[in-house]
Amino acid sequence: MANLLTLLSAAAEHAAAGAEHVGAHAEPVAFGFIGPGLWVSLAMSVLILVALFLGVPKMLTSGLDSGIAEIKKQLDEAKALRAEAEALRKEYADKIANAEKDAAAMLEHAKHEAEAIVAKAEADTTAVIARREKMAEDKIAAAERGAIAELRAKAADAAAIAAKGLISKNHGAAADKALVDQAIGAI
Repeated sequence: MANLLTLLSAAAEHAAAGAEHVGAHAEPVAFGFIGPGLWVSLAMSVLILVALFLGVPKMLTSGLDSGIAEIKKQLDEAKALRAEAEALRKEYADKIANAEKDAAAMLEHAKHEAEAIVAKAEADTTAVIARREKMAEDKIAAAERGAIAELRAKAADAAAIAAKGLISKNHGAAADKALVDQAIGAI
């Protein structure tokens, strides 16, 4: 650790001594008149002339022009895609509007059909009720006629039995003979 501190202090002293001697250095000059600034200017001029001779500006402009053309091409494609997307959006918006109209029309049609079915069902129900009332009335009338016919038959049977009893009680063989003779004489 002590060695490190010694080295650092020595480096700091050397740097301070070097800063004092900076102003004392002489500027290098070639051929007695070409200084460092002129060398840099000369090198840059040669670099620019070589770049112009090799066509670097044409390459740069052609590269930029091709980049610009590619960007324009991409922008045109983007515009075309946007126009296509807008057309699709409009088409689907129209389809949705038409679907809503169709749904509303179908709903209205279904309501009318339902009303017609209900009206027909009511009319059919009224007709069925009227038919069933008529059938019930017909059955009642037939039952009444059957009951009256049965009652008449029983009354006729009862009258025949009563007449038979009266005749057998009141008429004997002699009365029957007189009646038979009278009936034969009338002929």
